[in-house]
Amino acid sequence: MNESNDSFRILGISGSLRRGSFNTALLRTAGELAPEGVDVILFDGLRDIPPYDEDLRQEGPQPAVEKLRDAIRRADAVLFATPEYNHGLPGVLKNAIDWVSRPIGENPLQNKPTAIMGASGGVMGTVRAQQQLREVLQGFTPVLHTPEVLVSSAAGRFDDQGALTDGPTREFVQTLVSGLVDWAEQLKPREADEAAAAG
Repeated sequence: MNESNDSFRILGISGSLRRGSFNTALLRTAGELAPEGVDVILFDGLRDIPPYDEDLRQEGPQPAVEKLRDAIRRADAVLFATPEYNHGLPGVLKNAIDWVSRPIGENPLQNKPTAIMGASGGVMGTVRAQQQLREVLQGFTPVLHTPEVLVSSAAGRFDDQGALTDGPTREFVQTLVSGLVDWAEQLKPREADEAAAAG
């Protein structure tokens, strides 16, 4: 997951702040299984982003928010890993998206190829949180639809060091990362055409 200048860069954003988070571990696994020449860089500043406040935004740039915005700009694609809290999307993740999406004309997520996965201790595998996150993101960016990586009963799929040991789940994660890279590469000519038309 070390970033190199000529690599394809995927920014991994975990919606869980817990040190032993299964979702953060899922992103680390994505980095391990990424194709050659692809780096998965984990963003670690979500807990520093303040609650969204339009008055605060208008006071000027917030360092923690700018750190995230800059990381998104430098990435070729974004991979979210979300837990599910009370049948929904974690507040810290929605809050971060609210910050970076404003003002609308300066949203670094605009048209950024994006994918979603998630892990939970329950049997639903974050399906509701992922659906909510997809609905939020689709207002301004394309989201990869398949494969769906819904990791249920997560405690039995990771070891004590946070390594994903479940073979089929590892295959799903690898397929998702490879699919995100391929899809992002396919979108590049379209983005270039749109930029030329706008210019």
